[in-house]
Amino acid sequence: MVAVAKHRAHTTANEPDKSSGQNPTAAASTDPVGRHRAAPGPEGLSVWATAQSTGPVQRRGRYVRESVQHPARMLPAIAAHAVNAYTQPGDLVLDPMCGIGTTLVEAIHADRDAIGVEYESRWSDIADANIKHAHAQGATGRAGVIRGDATGILSLVPGALAGQVALVVTSPPYGPTVHGLVRPGADGVAKFDNAYNDGTDRGNLAYRDLTGLADGFAQILAGCHTLLRPGGVVVVTARPWRKHGELVDLPSAVIGAGIRAGLTPVDRCVALLAAVRDGGLVARPSFFQLQAVRKARAGGTPMHLIAHEDVLVFVKSPAPESGVVA
Repeated sequence: MVAVAKHRAHTTANEPDKSSGQNPTAAASTDPVGRHRAAPGPEGLSVWATAQSTGPVQRRGRYVRESVQHPARMLPAIAAHAVNAYTQPGDLVLDPMCGIGTTLVEAIHADRDAIGVEYESRWSDIADANIKHAHAQGATGRAGVIRGDATGILSLVPGALAGQVALVVTSPPYGPTVHGLVRPGADGVAKFDNAYNDGTDRGNLAYRDLTGLADGFAQILAGCHTLLRPGGVVVVTARPWRKHGELVDLPSAVIGAGIRAGLTPVDRCVALLAAVRDGGLVARPSFFQLQAVRKARAGGTPMHLIAHEDVLVFVKSPAPESGVVA
């Protein structure tokens, strides 16, 4: 087990083009469209411009090559934006379902410390490699990954960190398999890197139905509540998905899980999965998303590409002052 030793104090769009933009971290922290905390004016918007460049461009050179094998990678610009918006240098950031370590990498590049928990050793090994790579590139924060089941996070994370975490950034799984990557095959298209594991280990929350996923996620968030400092923030990215053509409302399930965990929902932002170009959106869908929308439209269903993720923001309410009735 590796841990941080100590720490310091539904948007829609048209079909995609193949253009790419500037450095995603810079865009997330400086682009007026992407800033959402200040008000009034454009800087008060709750829309995060986090896909000005594609996912592969955002990760190129910043992450080890094996990172593409994870089936559901968070865009680095989303994690970077959350870290920059809700923390200060030296703060401690936690991702209880850290995958390949995107949240951790973006945190330590921003001079924050970070700790992650990951259920599957395959991904925790890649997260370790990404942290090492970030340090080789000059990242100044410290980070560590713990291999284990985050539903029991308080038995994994050192007790000394209780009440010390400034920010939690994470995303729940969307199912045991997702779109993954494609390449030409004998039957037209072959899918790969689209599953969390080979299906023999059902402990991953990805193998639960929506109710089971929400219950497990509530357990994780309850543990995060204990680890958060008073006033600490939780940022969860989630989006609905379609099952047999019907929309599954994962964001609402996440809100319910957060409330059951004792957290207070305070904001609901939009992290774009589409680029902003000349006042419009240019979508960046997967091959299968695009295929599904085209088939639906051909059949008369006016389906649109999902071009954003919901960003659900919670806080841990400060404890009432002594003698004050809550």
